[in-house]
Amino acid sequence: MIVEIEMLSKTLKFVQEKFLEYYKDSFQETWVPSLFENREFGVLLFKEKIMVRHRSFQQFDELKGFLCELVPSDVYYSSAYYEEPSASEMGEKGWFGADLIFDIDADHIPTPCEKVHDVWVCSNCNFSDRGVAPEKCPSCGAQKIDTKTWVCEVCLETTKRETMKLLDMLTSDFGFSAKEMKVYFSGHRGYHVHVEEESVRNLDQIARREIVDYIVGIGLDMDIHGLKVIDQRLVGPDFSDVGWGGRIARGTYEFLLNSSSQDLERLGLQRRAIDAIVKYKSEILESWKERGPWNIVKGVGLASWQKIVEQGIELQSAKIDTVVTTDIHRLIRLDGTLHGKTGLKKTEVSVAGIDGFDPLKDAVAFKQGAVEVFVHESPKFRIGDTEYEGLKERKVELPIAAGLFLLCKGAAEVAT
Repeated sequence: MIVEIEMLSKTLKFVQEKFLEYYKDSFQETWVPSLFENREFGVLLFKEKIMVRHRSFQQFDELKGFLCELVPSDVYYSSAYYEEPSASEMGEKGWFGADLIFDIDADHIPTPCEKVHDVWVCSNCNFSDRGVAPEKCPSCGAQKIDTKTWVCEVCLETTKRETMKLLDMLTSDFGFSAKEMKVYFSGHRGYHVHVEEESVRNLDQIARREIVDYIVGIGLDMDIHGLKVIDQRLVGPDFSDVGWGGRIARGTYEFLLNSSSQDLERLGLQRRAIDAIVKYKSEILESWKERGPWNIVKGVGLASWQKIVEQGIELQSAKIDTVVTTDIHRLIRLDGTLHGKTGLKKTEVSVAGIDGFDPLKDAVAFKQGAVEVFVHESPKFRIGDTEYEGLKERKVELPIAAGLFLLCKGAAEVAT
């Protein structure tokens, strides 16, 4: 037990030393948000795992000194603007607006890779399994579940695609320009999108909920978006339609392109409709070049198409964390700071360049040096241009960025 505590302390000391080195030598003033003095700041401490918040700063050097003194695992600031950001009670802060924030994280998006590398453990009986953690332990019924997530290419590509869908909606449907939005890789498994314009600053929670509902496709009226019966003829949206009309058409096409008879059965379609869609699938897909498929196959009526369209909406919606966007007091990770679970930094990405952004390379904070670690167990992973095979019960020397990644993930410890 004493040896375990000593090893933990050695590992924690090394990680904190690297974080301190970063904040002393690399943290830049250009990363602080607008109206800096009106923001609340908070940090999560490494050892104690407690949040220190309700802090405010007038100068960048004050913030930098604060980070170098506490050396936290994670650094946050408020999306809100306050008259008195350091007041300990929310009612005393004097809220006068908030940025519009979107968070897209692999934790909220089902991906096939989570069954390979994500693990959950019941704190009560130690029963464990892979994949998404249940609300209750299936063995003992306890609700305290610990999870260990990993970062892989599939997770990161999935969240990037969702972010690109969100950006398309914000520009095409809401009218925001690329200059009015800031996009960031979070440092872990997702992206943040910030809109700091005055036009959104005073939106209340109800208005932000309306925006959320639109983005995730909740409560869409099919009739308004073009799927309806006119003169006993079924009509529907086209690829070229603006807003959700076009998205419904594109999503429906994507679903049918990749769907099987079993997929259609799961929607609850009648056998006649399923057989007709399967039989005339190529004709249905080809019809989008002209007038669309809505009325060309007998036996597939409005009710059937509505169920299929729901799948199209699911494919076209952006999978955001809805709580983050509606919370007008939200603390969000600060640009340029290190993520305590990876050692990677929150990094700004250009709207136009997001498709080519490589988070496992472009968000690396430590480019030089090496560390010897003892790896308990890790899946295959990549940092920078180097891919590392799965390691288990092995001592190995790694570049600082790769070693720090394993240490922050709890998959390794500093070797003796």
